[in-house]
Amino acid sequence: MPDCPVETTITLIGGKWKILILRDLFSGTKRFGELKKSLKGISSKVLTTQLRDLENGLLIRRKVYPQVPPKVEYTLTATGESLKPILDAMAQWGRNYEPSREE
Repeated sequence: MPDCPVETTITLIGGKWKILILRDLFSGTKRFGELKKSLKGISSKVLTTQLRDLENGLLIRRKVYPQVPPKVEYTLTATGESLKPILDAMAQWGRNYEPSREE
């Protein structure tokens, strides 16, 4: 991991999709199909890669059920849950953003 804490955070949750995946998981456990449906425009391959990255960063947990067809669920870990104040602050900032204020 980088020496800079901001860079570490960006490394773990940076990019368009990871933050949106985390946002969706704050409401509870989700299956792959639920996440794909919620994330308009994401391909299955990209979603799989982003989920693996989040799992490798210990932000989410993947649970596979031994059945046919396979059932896989994704849940936030305690570390992933600890990002909620950051995403809440981003949401608040987004609600207040008004580019017309700038001169």
